[in-house]
Amino acid sequence: MSTTTKTAKARTSYVCTDCGWNSPKWLGQCRECRAWGTLEEFTESTSGGIGGPGRIPATATAIRPTVAARPIAQVSAEEARARPTGVGELDRVLGGGVVPGAVVLLAGEPGVGKSTLLLDVAAKAAAASRARGLGPVLYVTGEESASQVRLRAERIGAIDPALLLAAETELGALLGHVQDATPSLLVVDSIQTVASAQVEGGAGGVTQVRAVASSLIQVAKERAIPVLLVGHVTKDGGIAGPRVLEHLVDVVCQFEGDRHARLRLLRAVKNRYGPTDEVGCFDLGERGIIGLADPSGLFLSAARSEVPGTCATVTLEGRRPMPVEIQALVAGTAAGSPRRTTSGVDHSRVAMALAVLAARLRVDTSTTDVYVSTVGGARAVEPATDLAVAIAVVSAAQNLPTSPGLVAFGEVGLTGEVRATVGVQRRLAEAARLGFDRAIVPLAGSEELRELQGLQILPVAHLGEAVGAALPRG
Repeated sequence: MSTTTKTAKARTSYVCTDCGWNSPKWLGQCRECRAWGTLEEFTESTSGGIGGPGRIPATATAIRPTVAARPIAQVSAEEARARPTGVGELDRVLGGGVVPGAVVLLAGEPGVGKSTLLLDVAAKAAAASRARGLGPVLYVTGEESASQVRLRAERIGAIDPALLLAAETELGALLGHVQDATPSLLVVDSIQTVASAQVEGGAGGVTQVRAVASSLIQVAKERAIPVLLVGHVTKDGGIAGPRVLEHLVDVVCQFEGDRHARLRLLRAVKNRYGPTDEVGCFDLGERGIIGLADPSGLFLSAARSEVPGTCATVTLEGRRPMPVEIQALVAGTAAGSPRRTTSGVDHSRVAMALAVLAARLRVDTSTTDVYVSTVGGARAVEPATDLAVAIAVVSAAQNLPTSPGLVAFGEVGLTGEVRATVGVQRRLAEAARLGFDRAIVPLAGSEELRELQGLQILPVAHLGEAVGAALPRG
């Protein structure tokens, strides 16, 4: 009786690059996340292996574990203690620092400063590791040459003898560097440029990113090495590559900021070791990137009094209060239709504020151009900034400055009422710390506020009351 030998066959399937949904045939739209044009072809081996998931056996044989299960009280928590990186704002977002074995994905638009930030982090971590007698820091670049990274390191002062630099795009060579150097921290810039010779497809593809990420995560867990990965973003602002990448890593951070401004914000979208509502502030300049424990100098202009068309407010970025100055300009129009130009604020909310001012306070701007902007490239898009926007517009329209030392926050409804907002006490504490002495707040919930030394709290229920308190001479 003859026997036949079954050989491994290749099977073609299509995977969505956004969510990882699998389809046996190509479709124009992903049926899982409804994204268009995101299905890419890849070959899957039915015999398993690195190139594809393979067939899952119907049953599995039990094996003896290498480490027996222990009572939770006997498990040491010291191995999961966070180690500071030396960059305070990054430690704030991560929850105190990097945890050994943790994999952190840092995503952001091109030119926002991801490589500069991680190079500065690598240099400071190398100095700290050298002082504690730990291993060096390994920085692997796949987008630039080693010489280019060295030039940037000289410019920002990120030179340290314990910082090792390698330019590699092959996963096997990268793992070889890790084995030889035994680093205390690994930085890979970026994961989309690294490819494995054992996996089909080019670097940055679905299978390549998944395989590279899985290998780096395995190394991080086995050797207790924290790994920082740089990730690209799509034109829509999402992290490039399969969505499963975000689920595999321990921490996902977004690095944001206008490339024409100095301010950069770091947010944790996912964090298994700390909070996700902290925000880190950085100042990106010619000499590198600097953490800003107090970013008010970027958000508030030097002249905050006796200037018509300005009003300060305090926004909340996660749990962190951020002072923002709103500036407005009302000028005669030279065109048939007046212009409405905004920068850093929500355009639709500004339009509603102008409509409420015209209907409730008879402040008509229908025949004038209105410009509303923030100072320093800050973003003030939450509804709590409505009151400051309205006060700044009235101040500009009547050419009257607001009261010195005034700060205002509250949502303005279409009927002109000032609605309650969240985090009022934290906003007031930040305003008092910065030296403001008068705060206009919503009347609703004001009875629960604590008095702060040197800060007069003015609760208002209607927009007219707020304008009267902000412009006492108006």
